[in-house]
Amino acid sequence: MKVSICIPVYNGADSIERLLAAIDTAFSAADKEVVLVNDGSRDNSAEVCRKLVEQYAYVRFIDLRKNSGEHNAVMCALNYCTGDCAAIIDDDLQNPPEEIHKLIAEMEKGYDVVFAKYHKKKHSFFRNMGSKFNDLFATWLLEKPKDLYLCSFKLISRAVIDEIIKYKGPFPYVDGLILRVTDSFSSVYVNHNARESGHSNYNLKRLVRLYLNMFINFSIKPMRFITMVGFSIMGIALVLAAAFVIDKLLHPETAAGWTSLAVLILFFGGLQSFFLGLIGEYVGKNYLDKNGTPQWTVKDVYGVEE
Repeated sequence: MKVSICIPVYNGADSIERLLAAIDTAFSAADKEVVLVNDGSRDNSAEVCRKLVEQYAYVRFIDLRKNSGEHNAVMCALNYCTGDCAAIIDDDLQNPPEEIHKLIAEMEKGYDVVFAKYHKKKHSFFRNMGSKFNDLFATWLLEKPKDLYLCSFKLISRAVIDEIIKYKGPFPYVDGLILRVTDSFSSVYVNHNARESGHSNYNLKRLVRLYLNMFINFSIKPMRFITMVGFSIMGIALVLAAAFVIDKLLHPETAAGWTSLAVLILFFGGLQSFFLGLIGEYVGKNYLDKNGTPQWTVKDVYGVEE
């Protein structure tokens, strides 16, 4: 079985050489390829990747013209990979490449996708909280099984790859595409290393963008939530209206409450703005999709079958 190891690279110049050396050792006798995708790095990652193409005959390097996001870079790698399965692994060495063998052994039991999971994650507190938030909402929005942990380190079969790369929208969410294609998946425990250098590229802005991709592109449940909130508010308003009328009839001397009126106006004004913004996200993303916004744009391709 030929294994494609897909690596989105973003400011990974300090770690990518060591990662390739570890892959070469762990898969010395395997039929393999490595697909590197430089996602608009601001350091000299592109230069390092070009050198790796010269050093290893099985490496393919795709240099993107601009930063498109991790999931877009992964989709690019999946479009270029040729293996019977594809392992997606980060460029920061926190996932030892020899752990891919555990994922392969699990896939050989007949699963389409195998996710990694950890006894203890060695990410920052902020990143771990983001992962828990992602897991919670993926369970609600994407109907993910509660016992399945969605991880960026995973192994995908060729059949599933061929299905998910049919998606050409500009805002992909790889795990959402997987859950939309198959329910044949498993997970295995793997080791997780502490970050040796640098810091996570996921800041609050990138996490919010990822969550919006999941909310807007792969579920209509937020729209249903708006509908239910609207019906609830309407019901509460009718009950309060009846209560206020009865109270006024029983106590006509009661003065009008200007403070409560102002609070209600501000509350419902903010609620309407939030809902309009959410609806605008749906409309805007649909417009960009129909407008042909690309997932990624390739600058150069190096390596196998250039």
